[in-house]
Amino acid sequence: PMKAEPPMASPMKVSPMKASPMKASPMKTPPMKGSPMKASPMKAEPPMASPMKVSPMKASPMKASPMKTPPMKGSPMKASCSSPASPAKVIPIAMLNPYQSKWTIRARVTNKSDTRTWSNSRGEGKLFSFEIVDESGEIRITAFNNEVDKFFPLVEQGKVYYISKASLKPANKQFMKLNNDYEMTLSSNSSIVPCEDSQGVPTVQCDFVPIQDLEDHDNDAVVDVIGVCKNAEDVTRITTRSNREVSKRALSLIDMTGMEVSLTLWGEEAEKFDASGSPVVAIKKARLSDFRGKSLSASFGSTVMVNPDIPQAFSLRAWYDQGGYAQDSQSLTETWSATGSSTINWKTFSDMKKDNLGHGEKADVFSCVATVVFMRKENCMYQACPSADCYKKVIDQNNGMYRCQRCNKEFSNFKYRLLLSANLADCWDNQWVTCFQETAEVLLGCSAEELGQLRDTDETAFDEVFQKANFSTHIFKNRVKLETYNDESRVKVTVLEILPVDHRAYSRRLLSSIRKSAQ
Repeated sequence: PMKAEPPMASPMKVSPMKASPMKASPMKTPPMKGSPMKASPMKAEPPMASPMKVSPMKASPMKASPMKTPPMKGSPMKASCSSPASPAKVIPIAMLNPYQSKWTIRARVTNKSDTRTWSNSRGEGKLFSFEIVDESGEIRITAFNNEVDKFFPLVEQGKVYYISKASLKPANKQFMKLNNDYEMTLSSNSSIVPCEDSQGVPTVQCDFVPIQDLEDHDNDAVVDVIGVCKNAEDVTRITTRSNREVSKRALSLIDMTGMEVSLTLWGEEAEKFDASGSPVVAIKKARLSDFRGKSLSASFGSTVMVNPDIPQAFSLRAWYDQGGYAQDSQSLTETWSATGSSTINWKTFSDMKKDNLGHGEKADVFSCVATVVFMRKENCMYQACPSADCYKKVIDQNNGMYRCQRCNKEFSNFKYRLLLSANLADCWDNQWVTCFQETAEVLLGCSAEELGQLRDTDETAFDEVFQKANFSTHIFKNRVKLETYNDESRVKVTVLEILPVDHRAYSRRLLSSIRKSAQ
């Protein structure tokens, strides 16, 4: 009920109203639901020079006005809003700058990081970041501490949101590789509202580099690449330098240029990736490395998309299914070995000598492409102890028995073991090397046991084995160490592994070396 308070300093008299002749007003005012204003009894304010008389109302028959105010479902500042209730105009990301005060953008989340923590002399805290894109560009947004708890559950990769009231600052290009001069930081006043209408908002903004053009990019460059997964290795577990185990998986991607490149996935991406059906894989912000030629690696800020809904993916799918799968291809990534050898330290024999490899406390390991020019076949093998873990030379007792001094036993048989000395040459120099059992068998293409039998029974066939191996070219992985024997020091080179030459990969490596030398 409305009561009229006596006006202050009013020249008007107040007369009581007993029964107002006024009928109900046609204006109705329903109670406002969800309104931020609380209902309070209305009191008559003192009129200013009003010609009307005010009388106290005992039981006013006046009813609410017919003007209806729709109930407000929620404040525009809350995450549950479905539209930006703020009158601020939606503007493109490309038009944002730190001098604007009121703005709203509508964009899709393309990448979302995990929550990370930090601790230093200034304190400790947590953060997460995500990247958004609209039709004009992209930008990164970071939330700290309390804002992590508020916004991390709300933000989902692939969803579209209205975002407003965040602060902008110049981007740190050392850590942010997006094509934007600014980045955002969320505050307690920031608003992130889900948008139901995602029409016209791109799923991702990529500047794809053809695989064949990766050779023209510098090491550690960040690039966007798309290709068909031609094959994928099994998931393996490795231990990092910080003694943490992570999953790793290498994929081979091919595109319409007919070139392949290796892409390494890590962690959950590696474990969840499904290679069945040769899917199209797009990766945004992959890191380019010159490891084994050229290779890609997914990093912390990378976004990996499988069969993305973009035109480039549809074109690749059609090309691959209509014959691209059978096309001859070349790989920018060299295939080293099935044993998982790590970084290849390519050297020539001239480099080995010039750099004094092997003169340090530890042995050095290097690889080279070289040709066999000579092998000493006279003393290339010996009769060894037949015990499983003993390679000691046995002594013929001339009574059908052979004695091993290490095992202190006599045996009725022995096994042949190879100890081959070979001279290798590359385009700059040559070098004597030693090949033990496993590498000598690879080089000769014959087992020690077979070769021993040939030497005992067929000398011509024995010689042919060496003639066939002469002037063959291979990749040699070598261990080099300066050793001293009888007060004489000399560099000893031992072959650890022998592999066939992939001439395409070798030619690309030579071309890459030429380009680097020309710079």
